[in-house]
Amino acid sequence: MPTATLDENVTLTRASARHVRVTPQKARRVVDLIRGKAATEAVAVLRFAPQSASDPVRKVVESAIANARVTADRNSEAFDERTLVIQSAYVDEGPTMKRFRPRAQGRAARINKRTSHITVVVAPTGKAPEPQPRGTAKKSAAKSTAKKTTAKKSTARQGGTR
Repeated sequence: MPTATLDENVTLTRASARHVRVTPQKARRVVDLIRGKAATEAVAVLRFAPQSASDPVRKVVESAIANARVTADRNSEAFDERTLVIQSAYVDEGPTMKRFRPRAQGRAARINKRTSHITVVVAPTGKAPEPQPRGTAKKSAAKSTAKKTTAKKSTARQGGTR
């Protein structure tokens, strides 16, 4: 059952991957990067994220986008991938595989191989994002970094006991 409907006739589409061999803590770090972003932007972020958990999360996001496309085709609705937003994304803990490792003096140490259940829900926003001019993003980023560097300098001058 990949779809659900809200009060305002917005169709939510979900996708999930179960028993993924990545620890939930590491997967949650990656999922926090994409929560609330546009789906296409989330895929781009995950494609270049250095964490190994970003690959299975990216596959789930792409699956949710594909499920939204199929649902729109089934309902004879117009579909634009750029309007999709990550409504919610969460990672639940799956079953833990318990393995043992030999240790000194005949002892054994338990190794926990944790698994995750990754779920992503996407919803259309209703409007396509308008493209931004290329120069404006760099100017605002330069201003914010200038403010950060001045704040760092002022705290460094105060001195401390360390």
